[in-house]
Amino acid sequence: MLYKKVVRPLFFLLDPEFAHKSVVTSLKLTFFIPGIRLLCKKYFQVSHPLLQREVFGLKFSNPIGLAAGFDKNADYYNELSAFGFSFIEVGTATPKPQPGNPKPRLFRIIPDDALINRMGFNNKGVDYVKLQLSTKHRPKNLIIGGNIGKNTLTSNENAVDDYLTAFRALYPYVDYIVVNVSCPNVKDLRNLQDYDSLKSLLEAINNERKNYNTYKPVLLKVSPDLTDEQVLDTVKIAEIHGIDGYIATNTTTSRSDLSIPEDKIKAIGNGGLSGRPLAKRSTEVIRLIHDYTNGSKPIIGVGGIHTPADAIEKLEAGATLIQVYTGFIYEGPAIVKRINKALINKKLIQ
Repeated sequence: MLYKKVVRPLFFLLDPEFAHKSVVTSLKLTFFIPGIRLLCKKYFQVSHPLLQREVFGLKFSNPIGLAAGFDKNADYYNELSAFGFSFIEVGTATPKPQPGNPKPRLFRIIPDDALINRMGFNNKGVDYVKLQLSTKHRPKNLIIGGNIGKNTLTSNENAVDDYLTAFRALYPYVDYIVVNVSCPNVKDLRNLQDYDSLKSLLEAINNERKNYNTYKPVLLKVSPDLTDEQVLDTVKIAEIHGIDGYIATNTTTSRSDLSIPEDKIKAIGNGGLSGRPLAKRSTEVIRLIHDYTNGSKPIIGVGGIHTPADAIEKLEAGATLIQVYTGFIYEGPAIVKRINKALINKKLIQ
């Protein structure tokens, strides 16, 4: 309650992107104070055998992770892990550093507990991310995923080379890789979801993985803006070409069911919508993939998780794990603790 009544209103007075930078920078500085990390872990982390999951051959201490985009450059995963996440996905990382789209590019839709972003894969490049992952001491039992994409200036015809470059850089340092071809904020990126492009990309990545002695899972991040038929077509291609699991879903370009006036929506412009308005569609996509694969492939559910009930809905629809992002911003760091406690209570009652 303190977060929503005091902390959040103060941060929401600031520009969203500046607020994000201020929060993570303050977090990093605060953790230099002796005992702060221990206090955070003691308050926010929940441990219980009922929360543990073994997925992709990896042992997760609980099913809740932080979605890609929050820690793009792997600068803050040590500090963020103290809030109870069992896994953190860094990126999206591209071969070369890039500034992303012009500012402003991140907007709050407060009445709907939502965000619209058109960041455009702003990041410091895979070499920087690799350095952060290879030189830091990773917290015990924390699983790290690496989300990879292409540079904006790289044509779709040459996109495979970008993905392979990013894959090679991060593969030795992460526990799983996510192929992101569904972000709406990079020009023409989602065209890579068509049959021939996706087939070529997944074939290349699967073949590249064979060059390593250690097998690590590769996941595909799915767009909520595909029709049901297109989702199933995407999964069919992925199943043939070595995908180990799915993340459902990315952000959406849809603006349906927002409560703010249409002129304000138009004034914000393009971008991917996340938060509560995405909840229903992301759950539908989870269920589609789960039913089509007969539950044989793990699904990480993400989109509109703000309460324990939202998390449980995703898991009951077929998700194996879940990720939060917008819910973490609107509900505060205790969201992980609340969800984990609810999952334990549900299991105990059952």
